[in-house]
Amino acid sequence: MLTDIETWLGLDADALPYARSALIVLLAFLVFIVFRRVLFASMQRATNNLSNIWARSLLHSRFLFQASWILPIVAVAVGIHGIADFPATTQRVIEKTLLILLTLACARSLSALFYAIEENYAKLDISHNRPIKGFLQVLTLLAYLAACILIFSIVFNKSPWVFLSGLGAATAVWLLVFRDTILSFVAGIQLTTNRLIKVGDWIEMPQFNADGDVIDIALNSVKVQNWDRTITIIPTHHFLEHSFKNWRGMSESGGRRIKRAVLIDIGSIRFLEEADIQRLGKLQVLEDYLQNKLPELEQHNRQLQNASSVNFRRLTNIGTLRAYLNIYLRHHPRIRQDMTVLVRQLNPEATGLPLEVYAFTNTTKWGEYEAIQSDIFDHLYAILPLFDLRAVQEPTSNDFSRFIDRFADRRERFSE
Repeated sequence: MLTDIETWLGLDADALPYARSALIVLLAFLVFIVFRRVLFASMQRATNNLSNIWARSLLHSRFLFQASWILPIVAVAVGIHGIADFPATTQRVIEKTLLILLTLACARSLSALFYAIEENYAKLDISHNRPIKGFLQVLTLLAYLAACILIFSIVFNKSPWVFLSGLGAATAVWLLVFRDTILSFVAGIQLTTNRLIKVGDWIEMPQFNADGDVIDIALNSVKVQNWDRTITIIPTHHFLEHSFKNWRGMSESGGRRIKRAVLIDIGSIRFLEEADIQRLGKLQVLEDYLQNKLPELEQHNRQLQNASSVNFRRLTNIGTLRAYLNIYLRHHPRIRQDMTVLVRQLNPEATGLPLEVYAFTNTTKWGEYEAIQSDIFDHLYAILPLFDLRAVQEPTSNDFSRFIDRFADRRERFSE
């Protein structure tokens, strides 16, 4: 049949190899189109019912798209070798060209395969603790490096080992060129093996203005989405060169810490009088505390009858406030009782006495945590006047206005 077509076209002997080659390329192209348009589409539709995500991913990914180039290239190579009769030089050029195309098609197919593996692995729960994206990127890099060596060996008609030995001699240059890649690869292994970071972790790295969630861990970089929705890209090897804070422990514990202080005016601190004790005793929160504390103080003071009253133990408004807040937190429904709960005084400052609340909420969600913390301190600020205590703040324009009004009133009284 092929001879009849050649006779019908009236081709001479010199044009026959080129005509046969063109026909083979055309047939290979038709095979490529049929495979891509018919078989490939049919296989994709058939995999919609597959439960195996790996098989479905391989068929739906660009792996088959890249691998589909291999079949026509091989068909052209076999067809030309068996039918066409080119001059030796032309034959070598065609063979080298086809081998180069085949090498590139294989390298791109491997790259697509690694991408499909990484995409499906990311859907598994273990991927959060053991990401493999960096390792697959290294394999992709090695695949393209091997393809480059093979292409050079094909073009220059040399053994691949010649170029590999040349790479060994140029190790220092390669180390300089791929310094960051090598460091990042080693860092990626340590980060993954030791579980220092994983996708979804909240980290802080002030050196790079990073404060947010890790959204991607690659070979050369780690992407962090900050709370203002910006994205910071950090070279992977910097995680072993600089310190960073990982909030994963807080998330896994299920409790988020409240550690905030209120500055109390030291001048408002005093002993409680009998009237104050009776007034505060009406608070249900302090009822048990006062019933236990007052007999204890009375018994201690009874032993000091002949001593000065200065040595007597007495209740103070700030000490009673600490007891009130401690009981209040112990009965708060949103505070973890199995974690540390305390109210303490810090070292006095020029601006007042810090009274710190230290506790853990029963949620780690940012919005809920802030609401719980705000409710607690709303109550704390509102309860201060009941204990005759004042919070410290910088004077405002309203304070100055009231001072001027009082000064004016006193001046008018004095003038009268």
